[in-house]
Amino acid sequence: MTPRLIHAGAPARLRLLCAGPGVTIQDEGRRGYLRYGVTEAGPMDWTAFRTANLALGNESHAAAIEISLGGLRAICENGPLWIAYAGADFNWRRDGALLPPAARLLLQPGDSLTVRPGAMGAWTYLAVEGGFDTEPELGSRATHTRSSMGGVDGRMLREGDILPAAAPGSGGDRSEAIIDAAWLRRTRDPIRVVPGPQDDYFDPSSLAAFFDEEFTLTPAADRMAYRFEGPEIAHSRGYNIVSDGVALGAIQVAGDRRPLILMADRQPTGGYPKLGHVIRADIGRLAQSRPGERRRFAQVSTVEARTALLALEDEIAGIASHMAPLRREPTSKLLLETNLIDGFTDALTDLASR
Repeated sequence: MTPRLIHAGAPARLRLLCAGPGVTIQDEGRRGYLRYGVTEAGPMDWTAFRTANLALGNESHAAAIEISLGGLRAICENGPLWIAYAGADFNWRRDGALLPPAARLLLQPGDSLTVRPGAMGAWTYLAVEGGFDTEPELGSRATHTRSSMGGVDGRMLREGDILPAAAPGSGGDRSEAIIDAAWLRRTRDPIRVVPGPQDDYFDPSSLAAFFDEEFTLTPAADRMAYRFEGPEIAHSRGYNIVSDGVALGAIQVAGDRRPLILMADRQPTGGYPKLGHVIRADIGRLAQSRPGERRRFAQVSTVEARTALLALEDEIAGIASHMAPLRREPTSKLLLETNLIDGFTDALTDLASR
């Protein structure tokens, strides 16, 4: 590959050496255009996305890289660059040295960063100081590949892409830190659901089974929707309705009697009855499911859903209390760069004084 010319004074940036399928630029989403048929997009796991941004002091809507199971490898160019990452249990390495699953780091020019999927989870997020400075479209940098909108030319990221940071590269006055946040530790608790608005379209026994039985995520799962296998959910009033707007987490059931949960790249409207909606506080946990994983669902009220969301947002806003100093591995290079002496003494003078 031909080396690219780096200009003095240009912003610090990441150059991608490798990017697997499903890796995109995302911000909080393209709000206000659903009425015109424009999908919001945005992060699959908003909790991890916001955690990475707030760990850097970014605005919560700053653009970050959403990394799928395809992984990513990048190199820092032009100047020092503060980054933070959070999400699933992925393997992160700086210049080959293993890192914690979530952290804030300072990359120096020439430092490489490698991300590979780990034991659990489907998505992780890489933020940079100030966010990535890609071209906004309809007020958002979020990538929606089906409409070729946002991000970098409306597509998935790939080898050779140059991603500048919006903020100038600097050493900064912050420190490298591990992010140890409870909301990033995914539990097996049931995914909470508020029933409606068309739960009356389903057979009561089938509706009860939805909340009593386990369902398995199928390989038919992407940024648009997650399809689950399990007990059939029978309709009592047919499975066609007049198309209406659909929200994040809507649980549609078509003629195949299988639940389909709509995710970040969902369509603006749909014509199948919706038995309920996954609450926003649990969207991140749901998004981190991998095909083959089993999930249970629990019915909650709108009051419970709102209380859970406010509590989670308060926790994430207090990210500073969930960060601890990051200790780098004691390599020979690091030891040579570090002052390991806290004082000295003259042996002859010490003996003469006795």
